[in-house]
Amino acid sequence: MSDAHLDEPDSTDSTDATDRTDGVADRIRDDLAGVDGYRVALYAAIVGMTVFFLTPIESGLVTAFKTNPGGISSTLPFAPPPPRFFTLEKWQTALAALGRGMVNSALYAVPATIISALLGSFAAYGLTQADWRARYKAPVLAMLVAGIFIPYQAVLVPLSQFWGAMPLAELLTPLWLLGVPQSYVGLVELTITHVAYGIPICMVLFRSYYRNVSEEMIEAARLDGATFRRVYRRIVFPISTPMFAVVLIYQFTQIWNDLLFALILVSTESSPAAPVVLILAGLGESMEGQDFALRMAGAFIAALPTLIVYIMFGEEFAEGVAT
Repeated sequence: MSDAHLDEPDSTDSTDATDRTDGVADRIRDDLAGVDGYRVALYAAIVGMTVFFLTPIESGLVTAFKTNPGGISSTLPFAPPPPRFFTLEKWQTALAALGRGMVNSALYAVPATIISALLGSFAAYGLTQADWRARYKAPVLAMLVAGIFIPYQAVLVPLSQFWGAMPLAELLTPLWLLGVPQSYVGLVELTITHVAYGIPICMVLFRSYYRNVSEEMIEAARLDGATFRRVYRRIVFPISTPMFAVVLIYQFTQIWNDLLFALILVSTESSPAAPVVLILAGLGESMEGQDFALRMAGAFIAALPTLIVYIMFGEEFAEGVAT
């Protein structure tokens, strides 16, 4: 009798376990009911896009530390190299090869960026605040806007013919007398070309910003006797810092990374005036094949100046974009 009683299942324990299971299930259902499906999908899309964009960067970065060809052929593309395939030689070689080109690129990219931003700001200020008649202002604005849509490829031949007919080397004779290599005339041509090509987009960006400037503030300055130039110098220019950050970052990135104009005006990577993109295009090529690790290291080194510019003006860039 007592043994049979001991063999019977404990109904109280089973009921407690069932209640606990039901309680957990109810809490899970409540938690799932409070989940916003749209927010989950949004975060999933953000994570997916982040992985999509960062994967090539990670792959290129780990490739730059691998020996060639053993490290590249013996390891997975996205895996870091093991110690026996790890090397810093590619970075040292790339830096030595690109050092001259980075200096040359800075010699024309920095002045071209600053000049095109200033001229674009002047043009935008004149087109928004000057008292023009509409029949005069509209054609000028239309021509500047049309300049944005002219592709680089469409002007390569006219550009080459123009600079071929221009006696720029003779005009810059004082520079050659100071010891500057005459081959650097290509950097002057690149500077002027990028300035001319950058004015339209700079003007459009500044014009969208200046159209939101307080008219009452401008009118008050004019009533106080401020001239048109003084209004720009004392009011408009100081408040344009966020938009200048946007324009400088955009222009510097475009000019630094441009290869087409460099190919036309400088032509060869062996030239003393060759910019970094021209040298990078042939880096790592040989009769034995391509040195992908060296090319990846060179690509990251060539991208450092644009990254530094983004870091320097990041806060102003975000403010300008938001505005």
